[in-house]
Amino acid sequence: MDEEKDNRFEKTEDVNFVDVTFDKLNVKKWLVNQCQLLEFTRPTPVQFNCIPQILNGQDIVACAKTGSGKTAAFALPILDALSEDIYGIFALILTPTRELAYQIADQFRVLGKPLGLKDCVITGGMDMMLQNYSLTENPHILIATPGRLADHIESGTQFSLKRIKFLVLDEADRLLEDNFGKQLQTIFDILPKKRQTLLFSATITDTIKQVQLMSKKAPFVYDANLHHQPVEKLDQYYVLMPANVKDAYLFRLLTIHYDNDNKKSSIIVFTNTCRDCQILSMMSRKFHMPSVEIHSLMKQKQRIASLAKFKSLQVRILFATDVASRGLDIPSVDLVINHNVPYVPKEYVHRVGRTARAGRSGTAITLVTQYDIKLMHKIEALVDKVLLEYKVNEKEVLKLLVEVAMTRSQVEIQLDEEDFGENEKINKRKHRLLQSRIADNDDSPKIKTKKNKKKRTTTNSEQNSVNDEQ
Repeated sequence: MDEEKDNRFEKTEDVNFVDVTFDKLNVKKWLVNQCQLLEFTRPTPVQFNCIPQILNGQDIVACAKTGSGKTAAFALPILDALSEDIYGIFALILTPTRELAYQIADQFRVLGKPLGLKDCVITGGMDMMLQNYSLTENPHILIATPGRLADHIESGTQFSLKRIKFLVLDEADRLLEDNFGKQLQTIFDILPKKRQTLLFSATITDTIKQVQLMSKKAPFVYDANLHHQPVEKLDQYYVLMPANVKDAYLFRLLTIHYDNDNKKSSIIVFTNTCRDCQILSMMSRKFHMPSVEIHSLMKQKQRIASLAKFKSLQVRILFATDVASRGLDIPSVDLVINHNVPYVPKEYVHRVGRTARAGRSGTAITLVTQYDIKLMHKIEALVDKVLLEYKVNEKEVLKLLVEVAMTRSQVEIQLDEEDFGENEKINKRKHRLLQSRIADNDDSPKIKTKKNKKKRTTTNSEQNSVNDEQ
């Protein structure tokens, strides 16, 4: 029995699809026209392999590289089916981050424009009452982060998911492994059993395999990644330096590429912490290199505004935590700089995957200190590649040392005066206090059960909010 189930996960190789167009995938003519208007001339491998299977009613597990057209691979067949039955919530798409949810919504709106498509985006950081109203308006497509959607279900918001025909888990590996378990179960409990389930991911993890092995019908599996390897046209480098001069090296690199690169290209700098992200972005502006930042301590509207400015090339530098390392479609990124080596090696793949997308070339440079060497060796083992050393003129770096150090000190003082991150600390203290109170009341009389339940709901809600910030 186990051996039969294991066969579900045999990898599907790309076949020759040079002469294939969207009309040959059996999607409706109006969708073919939309693809032509958007200059989608030919399906990508993941679209070529998955769209016909979804149209035939198959469940899907799809693993493909970044920038491979995964969103259209599920959006096109969903819209094809929706055009035959335009009523009620037809598809639910779950994503781990707010930004990815809005990006998916944008693509559905463009592709589904002839239908008069109604969509609804439910994420943390937005007004729940307004979201409640949107849910009761019977949108066709619901795109959500698990935490906030679970909040609406538990609070009794009057909407139904009984007519759902499609459940999509985008970035499924992250959804199934990043502490979304309770929220996902709350959602799955109210979904109809008769539906198509589509999992799209950068990697097929053991967790995804376990979920699919428990399903009643064997899914179609498409796996374009034989290993955890980044895209082919990506040049990967490292710069080795002492930890205390890392910022100077960063701004030397930024100065070179910002001044010399094509004005239509852009740069993403990844950091491990929200504080570093904010500090470095503010420093960049002081060095006359306009930038924006995205991290989980920002309000949702600020994050959306930052991303919009970056994607439209109003600014060419984005500083980000790993909230931006997954799924976001920013086509003009030529350079990714890792200010910190990521703690988890596979996050390196997702970070550098922001460049060299959809057949374009790109460069990734990782700043490595004496404390990061073991981590870098793990990353090189994962990607099966030895990174090349990127040569930086040390004399030019030395010229920047004092100015960079002074600028960082000024920015840190400014952030401290603005109480940067204090709200997060307060929320964490409240969360710990609530947990301790619940623990203290575990042995109290039954008459207090409702009160304890209310406190647990509050705690879960706060945890959902944390999950939505990931």
